[in-house]
Amino acid sequence: MDVNRNKTLLFAAAAALRFVLFIAFPTLPDFLAGRAEISTPVTGFKRLQEGLFLYTHNVSPYDGGVFYQAPLFLPLFALIPSPIFYFVSALLYSLADLLCANSLIQIAESGASRETHLFSSPRKDIKWNSIAIGAAYLFNPFTIATCLARPTSIFTNAAVLYAMSSAVDRKPAKSMLALALAAYLSLYPVLLLPPLILLCHDREAKSNKATSLPNFALKWSTLFLGFSTWFMSMSYLLMGQSWKFLSSTYGVHLLLPDLTPNVGLWWYFFIEMFDSFREFFLGVFWLHLVGYVGGLSIRLRKQPLFVLKTLIGIFAIFQPYPSIADAALYFSLLPLYAHVFPLMRYTFFAMATILYTSLLGPAFYYLWIYAGSGNANFFYAITLVWSLGLSIVVGECLFAVLRDEWEVERPEMKGKDVRRI
Repeated sequence: MDVNRNKTLLFAAAAALRFVLFIAFPTLPDFLAGRAEISTPVTGFKRLQEGLFLYTHNVSPYDGGVFYQAPLFLPLFALIPSPIFYFVSALLYSLADLLCANSLIQIAESGASRETHLFSSPRKDIKWNSIAIGAAYLFNPFTIATCLARPTSIFTNAAVLYAMSSAVDRKPAKSMLALALAAYLSLYPVLLLPPLILLCHDREAKSNKATSLPNFALKWSTLFLGFSTWFMSMSYLLMGQSWKFLSSTYGVHLLLPDLTPNVGLWWYFFIEMFDSFREFFLGVFWLHLVGYVGGLSIRLRKQPLFVLKTLIGIFAIFQPYPSIADAALYFSLLPLYAHVFPLMRYTFFAMATILYTSLLGPAFYYLWIYAGSGNANFFYAITLVWSLGLSIVVGECLFAVLRDEWEVERPEMKGKDVRRI
């Protein structure tokens, strides 16, 4: 009863804070919606408004080369009457944040991060309270800024977290549906399918209900494909029986036609790239991103939830159009692994780097775009440091979990230093 009461109080406080900010500072959402750190060409709220304007005036939103988001957003937001659009959109995005927090609380309460069918951490008694994990997400400044800016990445994050919470709750059908929705909204979540199937299988095996892994994977991969086909078919019908939306919605991720600055690594590199090498390096960048999936899924197959968490962190660094919403999603999953925090070595350096770039990133962007006293190198340099900070956090977590596994295999080495020879 106390947990439910605390959850209710937490959600009420988080929702109240968001509504106060929306109402007390009505110009703040538009300001944040224009920030390169939060809004990207494929998630920005202003891009969505432009596409919605074209859609409501019977013009294809994909004709202008501005709108790159999923077609199903259009009828959803078109249903909102103009006089109350601001308040209803604020409510919708706040509810999406609460759904993310509720999924995180369910994942934390399941204990899947500390104990699986094949592995049990010797430090499993060290954990954060599930309500504290939800609060860490809801009151994270990155999360609040993202909610106020209203990018569509919030819905992708909500779908990914719901897929993970359904998996740990032994509901693989709901998990596949949620992941299919996330992949439909943003292309990269399709890469989470292998570890998510491993997580579903692990939870089923823990309750002695699982079939063989190949049959299990085939069954639920087919269902995922079916859900994805359904979303595509709905979009096809919505767009007047046209597949034109595919090149704008998913081709923009694969081919990177829009080089609007963001916190990622791709835009500046391809601005400087000669056209004759563009296709080759697009392939290299995507191969680099995809390459992590198989390696992590095989090496850490005993801990599939950690594979999902690590891939989300990698995507926050190396996907074509990242934003702080992706980093906020990764940071929200960190407290699930509080039991390995003592094994991390460079926590202060990583956190200091992220704080440093969070403060200087907007300043460098201002010097480049508005003051005219800098150039693109200013902003790209700080995004490189931002990516370095995230890389350190991801690497440190990976080291800590591998060390935790190693101490189970070699208990006599617990507490001893590890040196590379």
